Amino acid sequence: MPNEQMNYHIVLLGDSIFDNAKYVPDGLPVIEHLRQIIPSDWQTTLLAVDGDETPHVASRTKCIPESATHLIVSVGGNDAISYLPLFADRVNTIGEALLHLGKMRNTFCEQYRQMLRHVMNFNLPVAVCTIHTSIPDLGVGEKTALALFNEVILQEAFMANVPVIDLRLICNEHVDYSEVSPIEPSHAGGQKIAQAIYSLLRKHDFSSGNITVISSLVAKQTCT
Repeated sequence: MPNEQMNYHIVLLGDSIFDNAKYVPDGLPVIEHLRQIIPSDWQTTLLAVDGDETPHVASRTKCIPESATHLIVSVGGNDAISYLPLFADRVNTIGEALLHLGKMRNTFCEQYRQMLRHVMNFNLPVAVCTIHTSIPDLGVGEKTALALFNEVILQEAFMANVPVIDLRLICNEHVDYSEVSPIEPSHAGGQKIAQAIYSLLRKHDFSSGNITVISSLVAKQTCT
């Protein structure tokens, strides 16, 4: 539970999952949803940047305010998009295709691990998000590839004892995705994400060493 006497300052890092203002022209972005539901004496700072990939996060942390108390990271979707040309490569066997996917996974794993270590070096409570997969008209092949990226995110989070907001299960309806760009959160999706962040901050004890996964709008402790 949050310390009731502490004024939280939540910093959002990553990509357009948080920096989605231009994809909700008639609604609210994630940061504004969050500002509406947190206590009035809490603060928020948006350092996520539309288009950023995992290696970009480190440069954004230079702007973390001194008053920051929690860092929330949602990144990896643009890394996955960067590998889309790989789907056009011809291979002779399924094994060869899996080898290519394995190399992709290993590269992302190293980059994500470095990013998470860098963010954790600030000695602030950290949480990460998975990549959402209920994107309208997303193909089976793309969903299969995203599973590899999400496996990395979960693995690295669990190894680091970092709680997870599972956007695969939170943004699980068509209405959660923007009509401007179907891979971005809509007004409704952004509201769910903001509620999940607030739920995590209210329910999770970052000093406990336990791992919490937000897979709905209720925190679930999974392991110690």
